[in-house]
Amino acid sequence: MQESRPAASDEMPFLDHLEELRWRIIWSLAALVVCVGLSFFVFTQMDVIGLLERPILPLLKGHKLIYTHPGEAFSIVLNAAIALGCVLALPVVFYQLWSFIAPALHQHEKKLVMPMIFFAMFLFACGVSLSWFVVLPLAVEWLMGFGGPSLEPLISAQEYFGFAISMTLAFGICFELPIVIVTLALLGLVTPQFLNKFRRHAIVVCVIIGAFLTPGDLVWTTIAMSVPLYLLYEVSVVLTMVIYRRRLRRQAALEAQATA
Repeated sequence: MQESRPAASDEMPFLDHLEELRWRIIWSLAALVVCVGLSFFVFTQMDVIGLLERPILPLLKGHKLIYTHPGEAFSIVLNAAIALGCVLALPVVFYQLWSFIAPALHQHEKKLVMPMIFFAMFLFACGVSLSWFVVLPLAVEWLMGFGGPSLEPLISAQEYFGFAISMTLAFGICFELPIVIVTLALLGLVTPQFLNKFRRHAIVVCVIIGAFLTPGDLVWTTIAMSVPLYLLYEVSVVLTMVIYRRRLRRQAALEAQATA
């Protein structure tokens, strides 16, 4: 039995594709707005600032984070709500993206939608956890160690939370690399040969990404991002190889069936 792809007569016109893409984007934005609103409501009911300042609090030598503008505390809570809302809306965004590209895939490939969504969330959680529990405390301690006894730390809350949230989100987003490469492989846009050919280039790109996306221009944070990122690239190569070999076996079976 041949695998099902949309027939040529069933293909959507270009304007219909644009209309579908528009609605996918609208649903994604709606989910984002709802998740940000719920996150902001929850954060107003709890001491989110006290929770987020825990990694740096032991290094302040008995002091607290300071703010220099009346609206700074509100801005911190709002930024934290936006960050959490983006994370909570990711399953909906991934589902809408996958639903848009699903018509171009085989029937068995469409069954990967839910595992791919869960895998994407797992990778994002791994990136966020690595940043929050390992990289961020080390980076903050390493930076503040340069002050020595001659300087007293008076850290602005806005600057610290911007540093912490941007680093955490950067790690979570970069850990989505296997999802991007596997999606391109399912669409036939990349092959294992292509990924193997540019392996040395991938090392350089991972280091550059680690240097640009981690705030503070720290060697530690660059290494902490670039090394896992390259390992994820190697995982993507293996997954792409599995997809490519299965595709070759299916094509061979279809050709043998057609010949028979």
